[in-house]
Amino acid sequence: MTGTKATFLDDVCAARGLPYVRFDYSGHGESSGRFEDGTIGRWADDAIAIIDRVAEGPMVLVGSSMGGWIMLLAALARPQRVVGLIGMAPAPDFTEALIWNGLTDNDRARLMKNGRLERPSDYSEEPTIITRALIEEGRRHLLLSAPIGIRCPVRLLHGMRDPDVPHRLSLELAERIASQDVRVTLIKNGDHRLSRPDDLALLSRTIEDLLASR
Repeated sequence: MTGTKATFLDDVCAARGLPYVRFDYSGHGESSGRFEDGTIGRWADDAIAIIDRVAEGPMVLVGSSMGGWIMLLAALARPQRVVGLIGMAPAPDFTEALIWNGLTDNDRARLMKNGRLERPSDYSEEPTIITRALIEEGRRHLLLSAPIGIRCPVRLLHGMRDPDVPHRLSLELAERIASQDVRVTLIKNGDHRLSRPDDLALLSRTIEDLLASR
């Protein structure tokens, strides 16, 4: 929640007099717990708990990368509370489509036998830990194989030079979402983080557009 996009949104909302909540999932940032104990369902429960116990009134959810998947699950769980979604390089189903399907047979065997697999990270000196529980529990929350019953306005922003989550995933997601008010914006030179000044300015304009459409 101390990342560039999260703090930028804090400033944007403060300037407009809008309430804003940001938080770290369990095992992330300042929250307690171990990352390797987390699963998609557990992190979705974190987001739903924030909706139920902290946030007030109708909400626009903003989710980046894995947060884009969590955002969708939270919107499906609380449709009366969520009135809009903004996904930045959203990664629904990434545990299956991007991790499991990208592993070699040898790595899959090691993961299933040992319960975890460590891989180098482009964003940290610490390795990325993939757990068997993350993969298996993630299969309970896959969304892209069927229509997604979200009917509020949705805006998806995705860099075409994203090395981690291909932009075709946002196009596929747009097709699956039931809402007729879905727009995908592709940033030709955008990366996965979408944290450059131009990217943040686009995010701000997207918020204005979404609020104006209500």
